[in-house]
Amino acid sequence: MVMPSNLSAPRTLDRREGPYGEVVLRERGGPDGRVVHEIIANGCFLMDTSDGRSERLLVEAALRVLAGRPDPPTGPAPQPPALLIGGLGAGFSLAHAAADPAWGRIAVVEREQAIIDWHRRGPLRAISAGALADPRTVILHTDLVAYVHNTSDTYDALCLDIDNGPDWTVTEDNENLYSPAGLAACARRLRAGGVLAVWSAQPSTDFEESLRNAGFSGVRTEEVRVARGVPDVVHLAVRPA
Repeated sequence: MVMPSNLSAPRTLDRREGPYGEVVLRERGGPDGRVVHEIIANGCFLMDTSDGRSERLLVEAALRVLAGRPDPPTGPAPQPPALLIGGLGAGFSLAHAAADPAWGRIAVVEREQAIIDWHRRGPLRAISAGALADPRTVILHTDLVAYVHNTSDTYDALCLDIDNGPDWTVTEDNENLYSPAGLAACARRLRAGGVLAVWSAQPSTDFEESLRNAGFSGVRTEEVRVARGVPDVVHLAVRPA
């Protein structure tokens, strides 16, 4: 995500060194007087709490795709769709999902203990407290890349927001997620007709082609207009039934 302008100078609230490098929580004064919190990883701006539209669209777009699936066979009512969110971040995706009764189990994979702490006991609790208390929510403290390769859990939707996009990763290890092997692992985590949604700070035609080459169908990109620069986007793809 591109760092917004017109904010006051930042103040560091917490700084941690972990197995993946440094992660920092900062706060700034926003143009409307609100306090804005920022997450920085290894000197790279990841996200802040100034907006959250694109993070909410990530979840909304996945649910719209699922709603368009063919009707299930006659029989017992289907279970609500299970959702995996890759990256807790500022908490907007989780909060938005938990506010919607259409979702069933909501699992969030977050590798940084610091970010989990900032939501459970720190200032980001203002965004996520209700969602964390929701019985559908579970936080998985692990690396997303390792998780999709090694778990046997399956979901109806994977909403991934751990980088600034497939072409702008936070760490080199994350590049595996967007490789043929990583996309194949994501497909295995999806049930038939499930949707993969990937947030990005900019469109990527190369990534769209990678999704098609990995066997996904219905590949498309939705834009989220921002105040400055190119739109944020959500890449969407479906695992064929």
